[in-house]
Parts: sequence; C-alpha cells; structure tokens
Amino acid sequence: MASPGSTDAEALAAVHGPEWDELDELLRRRHLSGAQADRLVLLYRRTAAHLSQARTAAPDPVLLGRLSALVARARTRLTGAREPAWRDVARFAVVALPAALWRLRWWTAAVAAAFLAVAVATAAWVASDPEVLAALGTTEELRAYVDEDFAGYYRQGSAGSFAALVWSNNAWIAAQCVAFGISGVWVPFVVLQNAVAVGSAAGVMIAFDRGGQFFALVLPHGMLELTAVFVAAAAGLKVFWAWVEPGPRPRGRAVAEEGRALVTVALGLVVVLALAGLVEAVVTPSGLPTPVRIGVGALALGAFLAYGGVLGRRAVAAGAAGDVRAEQRGDVQPVAG
Repeated sequence: MASPGSTDAEALAAVHGPEWDELDELLRRRHLSGAQADRLVLLYRRTAAHLSQARTAAPDPVLLGRLSALVARARTRLTGAREPAWRDVARFAVVALPAALWRLRWWTAAVAAAFLAVAVATAAWVASDPEVLAALGTTEELRAYVDEDFAGYYRQGSAGSFAALVWSNNAWIAAQCVAFGISGVWVPFVVLQNAVAVGSAAGVMIAFDRGGQFFALVLPHGMLELTAVFVAAAAGLKVFWAWVEPGPRPRGRAVAEEGRALVTVALGLVVVLALAGLVEAVVTPSGLPTPVRIGVGALALGAFLAYGGVLGRRAVAAGAAGDVRAEQRGDVQPVAG
C-alpha cells in the first residue's frame, strides 16, 4: 500500500509536472526572449512554492530532489550568482575528501595487512632460500644490484625530474585501482604484484646483509607512498563491494554513490602522491642521518592519517560521505530503512 506521502507527491506531480518540465526546458536554453524570461521567473516562483508545499505535505525524496535542483538552477540563472570556487575547494579539502578517507579506513587497513603479509613472506623466502635467490639472477648481478643499482635508483637525474617520474609511476598504479576496481580482480592482482616486488627487493638486500640500507631508503617515502596506494586499492574494492552487496540501496545507486566518492579519493591522492614523490626525490637520497630521513617520512604519514582521522570522523558524523552535494546528485530512488 502506498504511503500518504507518496500519494500526495504523485498528486502534486500530476498537477504541476508540466510546469516543472517547462521550467527545465527553459533552463536548458542558452538564450531567452523577453517573454521566455518572464515565463521563467513565473515558473521559478511557482516551483519554489511547490517545493515548500512538498516539504510539508509530500516529503518524498525523489520529488524533493527534483524540485530542489530545479529551484537552485533557476535561482542561479536569474541572479547569475554561484558559490565562489574557493568554497568548493574548501569543502573538498575539509569535508568531502576526509569523509571518504574515513569511510575507507577499515578497507585500507585490510589492504595494508594483506600487502605486508605477502611482502614479508616473500622477503623471508628469498632471503632464506638460496635456490630462490639464484633464480632472481647470478651472484654478480645481485651483487651489482645491492651495491650500486638499488641506491643509485634514488639518485638518478635531478630531484625535480625524479619526483615527476616517481609521481607518474605511483599515480598509474593508483589509477589502475580506481579505474578497474569494480572488476573485483584487478585490484588484488596489482596489490599482490607490488607486494611481491617489494618483498623480493627486501629479500635480496637482506640476503647480502644490506637490510638496514633497504629500510633506510624505502621508509622515508614508502610509508606515505604505500599508504596512498592502499587507499586507492581500498576505494576500488569498495566500489566492487557496493555492486556485490549494495545493502538497502538499489545496486545502481550504491555503485554511483561509491563511485563518486572514489573520484573524490582519486583527486586527493594526486596531491598525496606528489608529496610522497617529493620526499623520495629530495629526502630519501639526501645526506641527512637515517633517523631524520625516516622521521620526515613518519611525520608526512602522521599528518595524512591525522587529516583523514580527525577531519574525516567529524565530517562523517555531520552526515558527509565523500559524495557531491545533494543538489548535484540528481533524483534518487527512495529506499526503505
């Protein structure tokens, strides 16, 4: 049985729907004649009154969303006013991105745990099994790797060009997680592939008694860099899970909401990965003492975690989810519960 609210909403739409459609059509036109502009003003006033009526007599989510969007568009068209760009940027930085990061915290932790488990197991296997070590290269090749190539990688070219190289490489890994996350297969593959690569490098360095050098060169930038990759992987997996288990939401709506939040995360990670690349290009190969270099990396990671934790928890408590504003989402199908 339909609720009284849905019945009132249907009645309101049946009576005034043509006027709303006409207003929408006028708003889509780039140029209006004098008569059309007068008609737009009239329809804007009527639709605003209908919105007020719907909020009290017919609180249907779909109807309210449609009328709110129409009224907002008409007001902007008539007044020529819009929110300053800096407010959108501020909302993104203070509300949307932290909220998305906070909602991903357990997914990120799960990805990080899986990555570290594979990396540690791979390192132990490579370092302890001579046959596995031999399969990675001859003794001369491996000796050249630990003596020259590993440390030399961080000193190639200028700091600026190296930072750009690192950023593009890590951004590509994160982009794969974002773009193909809904497949449910690509993200685990990328995470596993990179965990094995890191573990193999660590295993070779440890086997040649260079474990300290490995951690001294990897930790300063790696703590923030890998965390960013974990977040990207978590975002991709969360979109996949929204498709598998949408909960009370329709599947299309669940995927759309998580997808928009994923885009928010992707944009934020551009900055995070740029910072990690800067640390890798400037701090990692510097002559600073190892504790200082690792301390810089720890501070960068701590700042990122505090940003997502403090601001994110506050934003989610206030109802944010990393999605765009309600008036920008369009109509949604109401759900029970």
